[in-house]
Amino acid sequence: MAIEKHEEKEYSQDVRSVYAAALKAVETLEGKLHTQDPENFQFEAKFPKTILKKTLGERTHLTCVVSQKGDASQVEVDAYPLDALERKLMFGARKGVTQTVVTWFVAHLEHHLGKAE
Repeated sequence: MAIEKHEEKEYSQDVRSVYAAALKAVETLEGKLHTQDPENFQFEAKFPKTILKKTLGERTHLTCVVSQKGDASQVEVDAYPLDALERKLMFGARKGVTQTVVTWFVAHLEHHLGKAE
């Protein structure tokens, strides 16, 4: 089972709105922006072991790139677990932690876009 997760989604909103919603999702999930490139609509964030008072067991590094795709916006999310020194965890990752962070991130992004289902 791969410990790295990749997810792509499309939204009808413009790139700026989707990027802003993604930044709000990071803030809501108690993540910290590591690097940010607003001109290219991309950022890297790090999430703690405990998110929204739920202990997941590992820290997570998440990269998000928002791009224009026709009349829509495309979001690409890549994530992987981090060790205690915030280095990429190569083995021994707990099952489902990274996927949970990605799922929550997408859900909060959609909520901030007003697309909550």
